[in-house]
Formats: sequence, C-alpha cells, structure tokens
Amino acid sequence: MKQHPLAQYLEAVPDFPKEGILFQDISPLLRDHFVATIDAMSLLFSAKEWAEVDYLVGVESRGFIFASALALKHDKGFVKVRKPGKLPNVHASMEYGLEYGTDKLEMQKGNGKKVIICDDLIATGGSMQAAAKLCNEVGYEVVGMACLVDLKALNSFSHDGMTVRSVIQFDD
Repeated sequence: MKQHPLAQYLEAVPDFPKEGILFQDISPLLRDHFVATIDAMSLLFSAKEWAEVDYLVGVESRGFIFASALALKHDKGFVKVRKPGKLPNVHASMEYGLEYGTDKLEMQKGNGKKVIICDDLIATGGSMQAAAKLCNEVGYEVVGMACLVDLKALNSFSHDGMTVRSVIQFDD
C-alpha cells in the first residue's frame, strides 16, 4: 500500500514515552503542514457524511487540534472528551488501556446529535473505544471516527461495525 505523502513529515522517536515504544511525533505536521493535514483528514468523509454530522468530538489532548479544526472547516460544533478533573458537570467516565498503561476519560451530557470522534493517533484503540462508548453513554450517536495516524499492527478496533478512518497507516 502506498503511504500518504504527509507520512514523510512524521518523526519517529524511539523509547518515548517508555522504553520499547516507537512514538510517532506529529509536531512537524502541525508546524509545517497543518492545512494539508486538516484537508487530508477532511477527505476521510464524503460531503454527504459531513452534511449529516452535528459535532466533532476531540479526545484530549491532541484530538482537540483535529476536531476543532475540522469543526471550523465544516461549520460544526466541537465537543471535548477530557481526562479526569478537567471538565465540570461530568456525566460519565471510563477507564481504558493504553499501549503503555491505563488512563481515564470523561464527558458531559450529550443531546442525541451525530458525531465524528477525532484523535491524532490510534495504537491499541483504547482511547478511541472509550471515547466512542462514552459518546453513546452520554447521548451522542457516533457516525464516524478519524485519526491522523493508525498503527494497524497494534489494533483491530471497531465500534458498532465502524472502523477508524485514517490518513496515515503503519502495518508493522
């Protein structure tokens, strides 16, 4: 499979944040190719799909970057999924597994609207799965999931039959 041209701007950082992890740093993309990155993520969904979405959900913290930019581009609202203690009026929370530990996410009450969940990278799928379950639990309808980078070798995640759409994929 041919890799997306933006993949060349990722920086692989060995042993970060823990030994044995090869971290894919998106900082060069954000710094030098932000508009192209958002445009590429936008193309993951059709015009019809964008028309049916109400909100973009950003998973803390780098998911905020992509979800808010896509919300602005498509004239949609933005909803946050936060780590504990950073969100008032929490309606639901969920613990999940990471490639290198565990964490927890929280959300405020939803309103039945349709959402696309965004994050920077999917490794094990833990945070995306937690965000999708939280969205459903608080009252949103998940109609799509997107990320910039998918480490496919580490996950086979899907939610209600939907897989995460990504711009850049690593199979090994």
